[in-house]
Amino acid sequence: MGLAQIKMPQLGESVTEGTVDHWLKNEGDFVKRDEPLVEVVTDKVNAEIPSPFEGKLVKITAAQGETVQVGTVIAQIEVADAPSKGAQATKAQPEAATAAPAVAAPPAREPSEAPGPAPEVAAGGGGDGRARLSPAVRKLAAEHGLDPATLRGTGLGGRVTRDDVLAAVGGQATTAAPAAPAPPKTPAAPAPVQVDGKREELVKLSVMRRSIAEHMVRSLATSPHAWTLQEVDVTNLVRYRESEKEGFKARHGVALTYIPFVVQIVCDAIKQYPWLNSTWSDEGVILKRYINMGIAVSIPDGLIVPVLKDADQRGFTDLVRSINDLVERARTKQLKPDDVSGGTFTLNNTGSTGSVASQPIINQPQAAILTTESIVRRPVIVDDGIAVRHMMNMCLSFDHRIIDGMMAGQFLGFIKKGLEAWTAASIRL
Repeated sequence: MGLAQIKMPQLGESVTEGTVDHWLKNEGDFVKRDEPLVEVVTDKVNAEIPSPFEGKLVKITAAQGETVQVGTVIAQIEVADAPSKGAQATKAQPEAATAAPAVAAPPAREPSEAPGPAPEVAAGGGGDGRARLSPAVRKLAAEHGLDPATLRGTGLGGRVTRDDVLAAVGGQATTAAPAAPAPPKTPAAPAPVQVDGKREELVKLSVMRRSIAEHMVRSLATSPHAWTLQEVDVTNLVRYRESEKEGFKARHGVALTYIPFVVQIVCDAIKQYPWLNSTWSDEGVILKRYINMGIAVSIPDGLIVPVLKDADQRGFTDLVRSINDLVERARTKQLKPDDVSGGTFTLNNTGSTGSVASQPIINQPQAAILTTESIVRRPVIVDDGIAVRHMMNMCLSFDHRIIDGMMAGQFLGFIKKGLEAWTAASIRL
C-alpha cells in the first residue's frame, strides 16, 4: 500500500493557482482511476479533475473555496500498488502518521487588491533570473550597483524591466536619508458593504466570477486596447448554410454553425497578417507560427475559452466536429488542462446574444480578439439599387503596442472579403 499525492494541476499556460470549488468525493470514499474527483476553477477554466489513481481517498488538504498554488498537494489517495513513474507518492506509515501535513495555501485575492499583469516573481528565482533581463536592463542595474536577483519584476512573467530598476534606484535614494524609516502603515480594512435588506441583496461572488473579474481588470491594465468594426454581407454564406445544415447533420451527426466558416477564413487572414497572432514581451514581439484558436463559450457561471489547436491545419469537417466537441465539454465541465492552454488568438460569437456591436477585452497574453455579431436582414445599396441582405458586424480589439489601426483594418478587410466572396468551393476538406 502507498499514498499517492494529488496536486493542483496547471489549468492553462500562465496559470499559477487554482481554487477548489467542489469536492466530488469525501474522505473515506473509494475512487476509480479517471473518475471525476474535484472541480477546480481558475480565470481560464472551470473543470472537473479526474483522479490519476484508483484507491481510497484518505485525506483532503485543500478545503472547498480555498485557493492554492499549482503543484500544491490537495489530497492523498491510498493505492494498492506503487504509483507509476513520475507520480507523487509516499510510503504508507503507521496509522498515527499516514496523513502528510497539509500544505499552507495563500489566501484568495480580495476585490480590493489590485491585480497585476503577471504573478510576482523574483528576477533571480529559479536560477534563470539573468536570462530574464534584457541587455539594457542588465546594464542599467550594473550602473547603479544593483543585483537584479534582489528586484521584483512587474513585466511579463515577472521579468524585471527598466522601470523596476529605476524604481529601485529611487528607493535607494530615499532610504539613504539618516532618519529612520517610518513603520509601514497597515492598510485600513475596507468598510463593510451596507445593504438595505428590504430592497437590496448581496450576492456572494462565485470563484469563477471573481477570477473572471480579476482577469478582465488585469487585461486592461496590461495592454492599451484599441478596437475597430466592419460590416459584412454574409448573404451567400447564410443561404449555403440553410441549404446544407440538415444534410450535414444527417451525414456527420453534428450541427453546422457559422463558427467553422469564420475560423477557416480567420486562419487565412492570420497567415497574411501574422502580427495578429503574437505576444508582447520587453525584448520584442513574439510571432507565433502556429494558430491555436480560442473559442469563447458562455456557461451559466461565466465564460470559458477552450482552445482549438492547429486550427489552420484542419479540414472543414474536422473543424466542425472539434469545435462542437470543445463547446459541449466546456458546458459539461469536461475540459482537460490541455484544452485551455496555448491559445494564440480568440474568437467570440457575441451575436448569439443578439449583440450587433461590442468591444471585447483581449485574452492575455494574446494580441487580439475578434467578435462576430448578430446576422440581421436589412436593406442595403447594391450597385445602383436597394436589396435586402444578411448583414453582420465584426469587431476587433487589439493590443496597440503591437498592432496599428491600418493593420487591424486590413486584417478585418481580408476576413470581410473572404466571407462576402464565400462559395461552396471555399471549403477546405
